[in-house]
Amino acid sequence: MAYIDKADKQEGCIFCDFPKENKDRERLILARGKKVFVILNAFPYNPGHLMVAPYRHEGEYSLLTEDEFIEMHRFGQRCIEVLRKGMNPQGFNMGINLGKIAGAGFAGHVHLHVVPRWNGDTNFMPVTGKTKVLPVSLDETWESLRKVWEEHVGK
Repeated sequence: MAYIDKADKQEGCIFCDFPKENKDRERLILARGKKVFVILNAFPYNPGHLMVAPYRHEGEYSLLTEDEFIEMHRFGQRCIEVLRKGMNPQGFNMGINLGKIAGAGFAGHVHLHVVPRWNGDTNFMPVTGKTKVLPVSLDETWESLRKVWEEHVGK
């Protein structure tokens, strides 16, 4: 809920604004395609939580162009490949939250979540402390995954 509350107060749209800034490292943009880009979630469910979003501002999944749809899901495949090589997860959750009621922090801009999972990756901290403990910083995660992306998937 902290993420959703913060997103409600965010001016503009991170999925529209961040790619225009040309500050990929600062904005945690991992990779760019023609129609979509990959960004680390600043409020991750797990370390390595990635999001794939089209550059074009669109809130309806059904209104994505065919090119946006195909590239978003191809980049989703690449995210899995990079996360496997870079973090060795045991599984993945992938999904798109459509609408605020479904948990979309930025309901006005469709994005695909790719969340690496490990056995025992949920514990008492989110339940009792209402917080997540991440064993590695976002900057370190970006650096590590960017290197894997460039080496194994391409720029």
